[in-house]
Amino acid sequence: MNVHDTRLLMELQSVSVRFGINEALKNIDLPIHQHEICAIVGDNGAGKSTLVKVLSGYMQPSGGSIVWKSQDVSISNLRAANALGIASVFQHPEFCENLDVAANLFLGKEISKGRWKGFMRDDSAMYTRAKEVLNELSSSIRVASSMQELSLGQRQTVAIAQTLLTSPELIVLDEPTAMLSVIQTAEVLSYMKRLREQGLSMVFVSHDLPDVFAVADRVIVMRLGRVMGDHKVKDTSYEEVIAEISGVIQPNDLTSAGVKAARNSQVNRLRTQHKLIERALQMNEEA
Repeated sequence: MNVHDTRLLMELQSVSVRFGINEALKNIDLPIHQHEICAIVGDNGAGKSTLVKVLSGYMQPSGGSIVWKSQDVSISNLRAANALGIASVFQHPEFCENLDVAANLFLGKEISKGRWKGFMRDDSAMYTRAKEVLNELSSSIRVASSMQELSLGQRQTVAIAQTLLTSPELIVLDEPTAMLSVIQTAEVLSYMKRLREQGLSMVFVSHDLPDVFAVADRVIVMRLGRVMGDHKVKDTSYEEVIAEISGVIQPNDLTSAGVKAARNSQVNRLRTQHKLIERALQMNEEA
């Protein structure tokens, strides 16, 4: 039985991914619960991106099984994942810069109308639906705005809104706050919290621990293709997570005075960044 919650939405059981003799994921057991935000952290090469690709259907595991709502499933591609209720936002989402927000939201999924259904685009219906999904995020982005006018944070918002068109139950996000300012990061994190309140589950990869501690319910720590830790955020600490990322099982195992001083300095910087994120989140929610 899962120690966090019995309401499982998805579960990876002994999942492995091999590339020749190299094993990118090694016997991963990962439960994903309903109505939670689960963060995946780890150093470069830990297996985070590979894990996200398995969850999203972009990559198939070499071994193990995937369970979705108590049923064994095979997620052969992104379309199959969407059919189940899994939507994904990968790093650096691409858009057609010459089109407006509404057109980009429906790119490849245009709504058609009239006698020649399938050939005539229904711009009015797409604008109406685009406003609805952006309103779900309480976003101020105008659907008629050109993508060229949007900031990095707003573009990430459009990518998240795009996933809502398929009414998913799980959204997988790969580094959703990478390269964003503190204010833009707070905006994206606020949207994630709002979607959780609406009943969605999310899994997101992040290198920024303050973002994780600001919004996640659970944090999964990976190292060299293995899960080193699975914690409720409220029950763990920066020290414990950093120790597991580094391969040191317990923070107290850092015996060198120089290493301890460096690690304490890193933790203090993270805590300061966490306070900035929390303050920006509060300002964004009060706006």
